[in-house]
Amino acid sequence: MTAADLPNLDRKSFLLPDENALRAPFPDHKPRILLLYGSLRERSYSRFLTLEAQQLLDAMGAETRVFHADGLPLPDHGTPDHPKVQELREAMLWSEGRSGQVLNAMAR
Repeated sequence: MTAADLPNLDRKSFLLPDENALRAPFPDHKPRILLLYGSLRERSYSRFLTLEAQQLLDAMGAETRVFHADGLPLPDHGTPDHPKVQELREAMLWSEGRSGQVLNAMAR
């Protein structure tokens, strides 16, 4: 069977993929990583671990931010325009990667 036997096929539709067109544009900045932790205590092991991870990521060339959840309203108790909710939303939009849990406040 040849292509002539299949008149419903348009040969122009069978283009080879362009490898350069499939690649994401190369960023002109360091990788942006948002680090989250859930404890509000001053001497929290999860906080210490997050700050240690921040130091390691910074040493490896990443740009990092740590989000402190103190003042963040509980789910269903805050409004989308709450300053702490807006701060978290902006930080998540800034980041290209994150560690920790995605908080319920982002579902709004």
